[in-house]
Amino acid sequence: MAISSQTLDILGERQAGQDVRTQNVMACQAVANIVKSSLGPVGLDKMLVDDIGDVTITNDGATILKMLEVEHPAAKVLVELAELQDREVGDGTTSVVIVAAELLKRANDLVRNKIHPTSIISGYRLAMREACKYVNEKLAVKVEKLGKDSLVNCAKTSMSSKLIGGDSDFFANLVVEAVQAVKMTNQRGEVKYPIKGINILKAHGKSARDSYFLNGYALNAFRAAQGMPLRVAPAKIACLDFNLQKTKMQLGVQVLVTDPRELEKIRQREADMTKERIEKLLKAGANVILTTKGIDDMALKYFVEAGAIAVRRVRKEDMRHIAKATGATMVSTFADMEGEETFDSSLLGSADEVVEERVADDDVIMIKGTKTTSAYIILGKVPSIILRFLFIWSGNQA
Repeated sequence: MAISSQTLDILGERQAGQDVRTQNVMACQAVANIVKSSLGPVGLDKMLVDDIGDVTITNDGATILKMLEVEHPAAKVLVELAELQDREVGDGTTSVVIVAAELLKRANDLVRNKIHPTSIISGYRLAMREACKYVNEKLAVKVEKLGKDSLVNCAKTSMSSKLIGGDSDFFANLVVEAVQAVKMTNQRGEVKYPIKGINILKAHGKSARDSYFLNGYALNAFRAAQGMPLRVAPAKIACLDFNLQKTKMQLGVQVLVTDPRELEKIRQREADMTKERIEKLLKAGANVILTTKGIDDMALKYFVEAGAIAVRRVRKEDMRHIAKATGATMVSTFADMEGEETFDSSLLGSADEVVEERVADDDVIMIKGTKTTSAYIILGKVPSIILRFLFIWSGNQA
């Protein structure tokens, strides 16, 4: 098919045909060739230098492609494919790029032999379904039938080409233990292993082999006040998504004060509203209060007096995981249908204990012994992996 040219309104040219298809395939092949040599146990690391001179050494396909300045539209699709694979699975980023580029190359050869692209796409989809069917029927083995040794060997294989390949024995056991801890059965009786249920906390100092597995949730935060206890057991956890600060008037609301002596009463009422909310929390039985927003220093004294732990500025993602693990409900407002403010004890989550420990130079909140949730039957506990790594600083670097 000859190249057809059509003038565009923005003084550009529209091109189509076999030559354009070939250019697209060549661009994808160029991207695949960049990461091809980093695949496998004998793959080579790539050293990437950016505009300001920062050096990155890696053999992770997603990282390499993310740091490349790719302008070609077809090649950008491969970069997005690697990012999606990294986000969804966490491994195989290089493999999907190489396989996709090879499929495009073979498809281009078929187009040259006068086979319509729609027929090729249909063939690829049919092959995909048959391949998945064959894998499920002939090759797939349920994890329950494999022993721990087989799982450890699988983990070691995937780590062999990574920077931690030298310590693959240690990290493989760590990973397998964490994945088995999040094993759960849904309401249909299907066994699931939700990888997103594993929390990874990174801490500077010591060596990588000092990393360890924690049966619980590690939160990169600390108590809001030093007067609070270091440990609470058993823990009743409230997950809040609003401020516990002095209440302020909404924008657009005006208060006209005719008597200056009444001004202090308004200020006192603003403080009392926050105090009443905290009293409702404590009265419901909460002894651990987590909020994604702030807590006034004035309000902290109520938690200290009650012997409760309060943590502010918790990430929403962490809060969702904690709520699911402990059976708590994230609360964004105390208001009920009657316009009053209430807090019921059924909204609280539970855990065996909540303790603040020091990991390296940071204080970390550990939530241990999380309970079951209503959505799934959790056979294990929501685990965390504390990763330690040595950070070497050189005085001649900026």
